[in-house]
Amino acid sequence: MRLTIDIDCTPEEARAFFGMPDVQPLNDMIVAEMTRRAKDQMDTIADPERFVAQWMEMSGKGMDALQGIFGAAMGAGAPKKK
Repeated sequence: MRLTIDIDCTPEEARAFFGMPDVQPLNDMIVAEMTRRAKDQMDTIADPERFVAQWMEMSGKGMDALQGIFGAAMGAGAPKKK
């Protein structure tokens, strides 16, 4: 025997029913902060040289880290050697 129950509710109602917290205020705060940071860095993102320089500073390892990232990305689709 198969029994199907369709429940029509909003995500907020489902969270409340299962006792999960409302994370919407936290999400709004994170999105606002990310938007602010993106706007602050818009001139850096538009200039590839400054963007890569900043990216290298953030990684802390410089060119070795960048080469590792690109190597891993290029090797991900390659067939495995046996």
